[in-house]
Amino acid sequence: MIRGARVAPAGNLGGNAQRSRHALNADTIREMHAAFRRGGRAAIDKVMKQQPAVFLKLLVLLVPREMKVEHSGGVKDMSDGQIEAAIEAIQAMLAAREVSENAKVIEGRVEELPGKSEGRRLP
Repeated sequence: MIRGARVAPAGNLGGNAQRSRHALNADTIREMHAAFRRGGRAAIDKVMKQQPAVFLKLLVLLVPREMKVEHSGGVKDMSDGQIEAAIEAIQAMLAAREVSENAKVIEGRVEELPGKSEGRRLP
């Protein structure tokens, strides 16, 4: 018998299908988790190497089919102070980018001074 599922009364052959399905799902997930702990990493590596198409299909199945993106707030819901702070932050990021793009690199090399022995450290 499925753990957590109830036996249907004699007059109700269907029982509580939703509760039974929930119990079955919970048991399946619990057992899959236990199996993964025993050898999941090795199994994943084996499938990845020997059956890459199956591996990729499993990855695709883990990604949601639809993602609903909703914009909320935005500039219309910002106060004047928040808008000014956002503008200042953007200006600071642009200024930092400009500085890094226009930075000059100085190249040089180290030369030994005449009369100094090798291996001496400068103070």
